[in-house]
Amino acid sequence: MQKPIKPVFYMLLFTGLILLVIFLMQPFAIFKFYGDIDVLFPKGIIGLEERNLFLIVQALMLLVIIPVYILTFVFSWKYNANNPKGKYDPDLVDNSVAEYLWWGIPLVMTLIIAALTWFKTYQLDPYKPIDTNKKEMKIQVVALQWKWLFIYPEEQIASLNFMQFPKQTPLHFEITADAPMNSLWIPEMGGQIYAMPRMRTELHLIADEVGDFRGVSANISGEGFAGMHFIARASTDEDYHQWLSSAKQSSKLLNFEEYEKLAAPSKNNPVEIFQLKDENLFNQIIKKYMHPKE
Repeated sequence: MQKPIKPVFYMLLFTGLILLVIFLMQPFAIFKFYGDIDVLFPKGIIGLEERNLFLIVQALMLLVIIPVYILTFVFSWKYNANNPKGKYDPDLVDNSVAEYLWWGIPLVMTLIIAALTWFKTYQLDPYKPIDTNKKEMKIQVVALQWKWLFIYPEEQIASLNFMQFPKQTPLHFEITADAPMNSLWIPEMGGQIYAMPRMRTELHLIADEVGDFRGVSANISGEGFAGMHFIARASTDEDYHQWLSSAKQSSKLLNFEEYEKLAAPSKNNPVEIFQLKDENLFNQIIKKYMHPKE
Protein backbone atom coordinates (compact mmCIF):
# COMPACT_ATOMS: atom_id res chain seq x y z
CA MET A 1 0.00 0.00 0.00
CA GLN A 2 1.48 3.36 -1.01
CA LYS A 3 2.01 5.79 1.83
CA PRO A 4 0.64 9.32 1.55
CA ILE A 5 3.02 12.06 0.51
CA LYS A 6 4.34 13.90 3.56
CA PRO A 7 4.44 17.44 2.10
CA VAL A 8 0.76 17.26 1.19
CA PHE A 9 -0.17 16.17 4.70
CA TYR A 10 1.89 18.94 6.29
CA MET A 11 0.38 21.51 3.95
CA LEU A 12 -3.15 20.43 4.85
CA LEU A 13 -2.31 20.42 8.55
CA PHE A 14 -0.75 23.88 8.39
CA THR A 15 -3.72 25.25 6.43
CA GLY A 16 -6.16 23.78 8.94
CA LEU A 17 -4.28 25.29 11.88
CA ILE A 18 -4.28 28.71 10.24
CA LEU A 19 -8.04 28.49 9.66
CA LEU A 20 -8.56 27.45 13.29
CA VAL A 21 -6.54 30.42 14.55
CA ILE A 22 -8.51 32.81 12.31
CA PHE A 23 -11.78 31.30 13.56
CA LEU A 24 -10.78 31.71 17.21
CA MET A 25 -9.56 35.28 16.67
CA GLN A 26 -12.81 36.51 15.15
CA PRO A 27 -14.49 37.52 18.45
CA PHE A 28 -11.38 39.42 19.56
CA ALA A 29 -11.11 41.19 16.20
CA ILE A 30 -14.76 42.26 16.37
CA PHE A 31 -14.35 43.85 19.79
CA LYS A 32 -10.96 45.38 18.92
CA PHE A 33 -11.60 46.90 15.52
CA TYR A 34 -15.39 47.19 15.35
CA GLY A 35 -16.22 48.51 18.80
CA ASP A 36 -19.16 50.49 17.48
CA ILE A 37 -21.18 47.46 16.39
CA ASP A 38 -24.50 48.42 17.95
CA VAL A 39 -25.86 44.97 18.78
CA LEU A 40 -22.67 44.07 20.67
CA PHE A 41 -22.68 47.25 22.76
CA PRO A 42 -26.34 47.80 23.71
CA LYS A 43 -27.64 50.81 25.63
CA GLY A 44 -30.77 49.21 27.11
CA ILE A 45 -31.65 46.21 29.24
CA ILE A 46 -33.55 44.46 26.42
CA GLY A 47 -30.64 44.83 24.01
CA LEU A 48 -28.24 43.70 26.76
CA GLU A 49 -30.21 40.53 27.47
CA GLU A 50 -30.42 39.73 23.76
CA ARG A 51 -26.66 40.30 23.35
CA ASN A 52 -25.89 38.07 26.33
CA LEU A 53 -28.10 35.30 24.96
CA PHE A 54 -26.27 35.50 21.63
CA LEU A 55 -22.85 35.26 23.31
CA ILE A 56 -23.88 32.40 25.61
CA VAL A 57 -25.23 30.35 22.69
CA GLN A 58 -22.06 31.08 20.71
CA ALA A 59 -19.92 29.94 23.65
CA LEU A 60 -21.90 26.71 24.05
CA MET A 61 -21.54 25.92 20.36
CA LEU A 62 -17.80 26.58 20.52
CA LEU A 63 -17.53 23.95 23.27
CA VAL A 64 -18.35 21.44 20.54
CA ILE A 65 -16.78 23.10 17.51
CA ILE A 66 -13.34 23.80 19.01
CA PRO A 67 -12.69 20.22 20.24
CA VAL A 68 -13.84 18.87 16.86
CA TYR A 69 -11.33 21.10 15.04
CA ILE A 70 -8.52 20.18 17.43
CA LEU A 71 -9.24 16.43 17.42
CA THR A 72 -9.41 16.44 13.61
CA PHE A 73 -5.77 17.51 13.47
CA VAL A 74 -4.73 15.29 16.38
CA PHE A 75 -6.23 12.18 14.74
CA SER A 76 -4.78 13.14 11.37
CA TRP A 77 -1.33 13.31 12.95
CA LYS A 78 -1.58 10.31 15.26
CA TYR A 79 -3.11 7.85 12.82
CA ASN A 80 -1.40 8.82 9.59
CA ALA A 81 0.57 6.07 7.82
CA ASN A 82 3.91 7.81 8.38
CA ASN A 83 3.60 7.75 12.17
CA PRO A 84 5.65 4.76 13.42
CA LYS A 85 3.55 4.62 16.60
CA GLY A 86 0.29 4.50 14.67
CA LYS A 87 -1.64 1.25 14.79
CA TYR A 88 -3.28 -0.12 11.65
CA ASP A 89 -6.45 -2.03 12.55
CA PRO A 90 -8.63 -2.79 9.51
CA ASP A 91 -11.05 -4.79 11.67
CA LEU A 92 -11.97 -1.84 13.94
CA VAL A 93 -15.69 -1.22 13.48
CA ASP A 94 -16.67 1.15 16.26
CA ASN A 95 -15.78 2.40 19.70
CA SER A 96 -18.50 2.74 22.34
CA VAL A 97 -16.75 5.52 24.26
CA ALA A 98 -16.21 7.55 21.10
CA GLU A 99 -19.84 7.02 20.04
CA TYR A 100 -21.13 8.27 23.40
CA LEU A 101 -18.87 11.32 23.23
CA TRP A 102 -19.54 12.51 19.70
CA TRP A 103 -23.29 11.91 19.93
CA GLY A 104 -23.87 12.56 23.64
CA ILE A 105 -22.07 15.87 24.07
CA PRO A 106 -23.72 17.63 21.07
CA LEU A 107 -27.10 16.26 22.21
CA VAL A 108 -26.65 17.69 25.71
CA MET A 109 -25.49 21.03 24.28
CA THR A 110 -28.48 21.14 21.93
CA LEU A 111 -30.87 20.52 24.83
CA ILE A 112 -29.23 23.25 26.91
CA ILE A 113 -29.39 25.75 24.05
CA ALA A 114 -33.03 24.82 23.32
CA ALA A 115 -34.06 25.25 26.97
CA LEU A 116 -32.16 28.55 27.31
CA THR A 117 -33.60 29.93 24.08
CA TRP A 118 -37.15 28.92 25.08
CA PHE A 119 -36.81 30.60 28.48
CA LYS A 120 -35.26 33.79 27.08
CA THR A 121 -37.78 33.98 24.26
CA TYR A 122 -40.59 34.04 26.83
CA GLN A 123 -38.72 36.47 29.08
CA LEU A 124 -37.94 38.87 26.21
CA ASP A 125 -41.35 38.70 24.52
CA PRO A 126 -41.58 42.06 22.68
CA TYR A 127 -45.26 42.32 23.63
CA LYS A 128 -44.41 42.01 27.34
CA PRO A 129 -44.29 45.34 29.24
CA ILE A 130 -41.05 46.26 30.99
CA ASP A 131 -41.45 46.24 34.77
CA THR A 132 -40.09 49.52 36.16
CA ASN A 133 -41.23 52.15 38.64
CA LYS A 134 -41.80 54.69 35.86
CA LYS A 135 -44.91 55.06 33.74
CA GLU A 136 -44.43 53.73 30.23
CA MET A 137 -44.61 56.06 27.24
CA LYS A 138 -46.71 55.14 24.23
CA ILE A 139 -45.30 55.91 20.79
CA GLN A 140 -47.21 54.91 17.66
CA VAL A 141 -45.01 54.12 14.66
CA VAL A 142 -46.02 54.13 11.00
CA ALA A 143 -43.65 52.76 8.36
CA LEU A 144 -44.12 54.84 5.22
CA GLN A 145 -42.34 54.72 1.90
CA TRP A 146 -39.47 55.54 2.69
CA LYS A 147 -39.66 57.27 6.05
CA TRP A 148 -40.85 56.74 9.62
CA LEU A 149 -43.69 58.61 11.31
CA PHE A 150 -43.80 58.68 15.12
CA ILE A 151 -47.05 59.68 16.80
CA TYR A 152 -47.26 60.70 20.47
CA PRO A 153 -51.02 60.43 21.12
CA GLU A 154 -50.83 61.54 24.76
CA GLU A 155 -48.58 64.52 24.02
CA GLN A 156 -50.47 65.53 20.85
CA ILE A 157 -47.41 65.74 18.64
CA ALA A 158 -45.85 63.72 15.80
CA SER A 159 -42.42 63.60 14.23
CA LEU A 160 -40.88 62.36 11.01
CA ASN A 161 -37.60 60.39 11.09
CA PHE A 162 -36.92 61.43 14.68
CA MET A 163 -38.14 60.55 18.13
CA GLN A 164 -37.11 61.62 21.59
CA PHE A 165 -37.85 60.13 25.00
CA PRO A 166 -36.46 60.24 28.55
CA LYS A 167 -33.84 57.67 29.52
CA GLN A 168 -34.87 54.82 31.83
CA THR A 169 -38.48 55.23 30.71
CA PRO A 170 -40.17 52.10 29.33
CA LEU A 171 -41.36 52.66 25.77
CA HIS A 172 -44.44 50.97 24.37
CA PHE A 173 -44.37 51.04 20.58
CA GLU A 174 -47.50 50.34 18.55
CA ILE A 175 -46.40 49.66 14.99
CA THR A 176 -48.09 49.49 11.62
CA ALA A 177 -47.31 50.30 7.98
CA ASP A 178 -48.88 52.32 5.21
CA ALA A 179 -46.50 50.95 2.61
CA PRO A 180 -44.90 47.57 1.80
CA MET A 181 -44.11 45.45 4.88
CA ASN A 182 -41.18 46.77 6.85
CA SER A 183 -39.41 46.23 10.17
CA LEU A 184 -38.54 48.68 12.94
CA TRP A 185 -35.10 48.20 14.47
CA ILE A 186 -33.04 50.21 16.96
CA PRO A 187 -29.99 47.92 17.29
CA GLU A 188 -28.61 49.48 20.49
CA MET A 189 -31.95 49.07 22.27
CA GLY A 190 -33.27 45.70 21.09
CA GLY A 191 -34.55 43.47 18.34
CA GLN A 192 -36.67 44.24 15.34
CA ILE A 193 -40.45 43.98 14.97
CA TYR A 194 -42.31 43.88 11.66
CA ALA A 195 -44.60 46.66 10.50
CA MET A 196 -47.44 45.52 8.23
CA PRO A 197 -50.44 47.29 6.70
CA ARG A 198 -53.78 46.62 8.42
CA MET A 199 -52.00 45.11 11.43
CA ARG A 200 -50.80 46.40 14.79
CA THR A 201 -47.62 44.94 16.26
CA GLU A 202 -46.01 45.92 19.55
CA LEU A 203 -42.55 46.36 20.98
CA HIS A 204 -41.31 47.31 24.45
CA LEU A 205 -37.86 48.86 24.82
CA ILE A 206 -35.94 51.02 27.26
CA ALA A 207 -32.74 53.11 27.08
CA ASP A 208 -30.50 53.08 30.14
CA GLU A 209 -28.37 56.07 29.19
CA VAL A 210 -28.47 59.33 27.28
CA GLY A 211 -27.54 59.22 23.60
CA ASP A 212 -28.57 59.29 19.96
CA PHE A 213 -29.27 55.78 18.71
CA ARG A 214 -29.52 54.75 15.08
CA GLY A 215 -32.92 53.49 13.97
CA VAL A 216 -33.22 51.66 10.68
CA SER A 217 -35.47 49.77 8.35
CA ALA A 218 -34.61 46.08 8.71
CA ASN A 219 -36.59 44.93 5.69
CA ILE A 220 -35.66 45.85 2.12
CA SER A 221 -38.48 47.95 0.70
CA GLY A 222 -37.35 49.35 -2.63
CA GLU A 223 -35.12 52.08 -4.01
CA GLY A 224 -35.39 54.37 -0.98
CA PHE A 225 -34.52 51.66 1.55
CA ALA A 226 -30.98 52.91 2.21
CA GLY A 227 -32.25 56.30 3.31
CA MET A 228 -35.01 54.97 5.55
CA HIS A 229 -33.40 55.62 8.91
CA PHE A 230 -34.09 57.82 11.93
CA ILE A 231 -32.64 59.07 15.20
CA ALA A 232 -33.90 57.71 18.51
CA ARG A 233 -32.74 60.20 21.15
CA ALA A 234 -32.69 59.27 24.81
CA SER A 235 -32.35 62.38 26.94
CA THR A 236 -32.78 63.59 30.48
CA ASP A 237 -36.31 64.34 31.67
CA GLU A 238 -35.56 68.07 31.52
CA ASP A 239 -34.29 67.96 27.93
CA TYR A 240 -37.25 65.83 26.88
CA HIS A 241 -39.79 68.28 28.29
CA GLN A 242 -37.99 71.18 26.61
CA TRP A 243 -38.19 69.36 23.28
CA LEU A 244 -41.84 68.53 23.94
CA SER A 245 -42.70 72.17 24.63
CA SER A 246 -40.93 73.22 21.44
CA ALA A 247 -42.70 70.51 19.41
CA LYS A 248 -46.10 71.68 20.61
CA GLN A 249 -45.33 75.10 19.16
CA SER A 250 -44.71 73.73 15.66
CA SER A 251 -46.48 75.53 12.84
CA LYS A 252 -47.06 72.24 10.99
CA LEU A 253 -50.37 70.52 11.70
CA LEU A 254 -51.07 66.83 11.16
CA ASN A 255 -54.55 65.47 10.58
CA PHE A 256 -55.67 62.69 8.26
CA GLU A 257 -55.80 64.93 5.19
CA GLU A 258 -52.26 66.22 5.77
CA TYR A 259 -51.14 62.72 6.60
CA GLU A 260 -52.27 61.46 3.18
CA LYS A 261 -49.95 63.99 1.55
CA LEU A 262 -47.10 63.02 3.87
CA ALA A 263 -47.59 59.32 3.10
CA ALA A 264 -46.76 59.76 -0.58
CA PRO A 265 -43.50 57.95 -1.49
CA SER A 266 -40.42 60.12 -1.01
CA LYS A 267 -36.74 59.55 -0.23
CA ASN A 268 -34.21 61.00 2.22
CA ASN A 269 -36.74 63.12 4.09
CA PRO A 270 -35.49 65.63 6.69
CA VAL A 271 -36.76 65.66 10.27
CA GLU A 272 -40.14 67.32 10.70
CA ILE A 273 -42.21 68.03 13.81
CA PHE A 274 -46.02 68.37 13.82
CA GLN A 275 -48.83 69.28 16.12
CA LEU A 276 -51.18 66.30 16.16
CA LYS A 277 -54.73 67.40 15.38
CA ASP A 278 -56.31 63.95 15.17
CA GLU A 279 -55.89 61.70 18.24
CA ASN A 280 -57.30 58.76 16.29
CA LEU A 281 -54.88 59.07 13.37
CA PHE A 282 -53.07 55.80 14.03
CA ASN A 283 -56.31 53.80 14.08
CA GLN A 284 -57.49 55.50 10.91
CA ILE A 285 -54.28 54.47 9.17
CA ILE A 286 -54.91 50.85 10.13
CA LYS A 287 -58.59 50.93 9.18
CA LYS A 288 -58.01 52.46 5.74
CA TYR A 289 -57.10 48.96 4.48
CA MET A 290 -60.03 47.23 6.15
CA HIS A 291 -63.21 46.61 4.21
CA PRO A 292 -66.63 46.17 5.82
CA LYS A 293 -68.11 42.68 5.69
CA GLU A 294 -70.63 42.19 2.95
